[in-house]
Amino acid sequence: MHECVFSDARQAARGVHTGDIAKRLIDYGFHPYTVSFPMIVHGAMMIEPTESESKRELDLFIDALVSIAREVEEDPETVLKAPHSTRISRVDEVRAARKPVVRWRPSLENSGPRY
Repeated sequence: MHECVFSDARQAARGVHTGDIAKRLIDYGFHPYTVSFPMIVHGAMMIEPTESESKRELDLFIDALVSIAREVEEDPETVLKAPHSTRISRVDEVRAARKPVVRWRPSLENSGPRY
């Protein structure tokens, strides 16, 4: 066994769901966990640390989750608007799934200098 599954039930009571928490983890420097695992737990958060993760890294991950849980209690908007540290904050996931853009085309926004 190398994974565990949690529920967002406590956070969902404040309007914050597993996808919101996953996006907030990006601000803490962690790749989001698997969110599409509803067969076992509603609002599933499936955590799968690899064998190569150190105890220190796992402790940092747990600290991030505890901090996010605290944010949900004190200021849920911080989590609902995450990620804050990326160039693009929230993507319209429904639109992306229904009308994916699979080819890049230059636009005025993308015409700046390239580094």
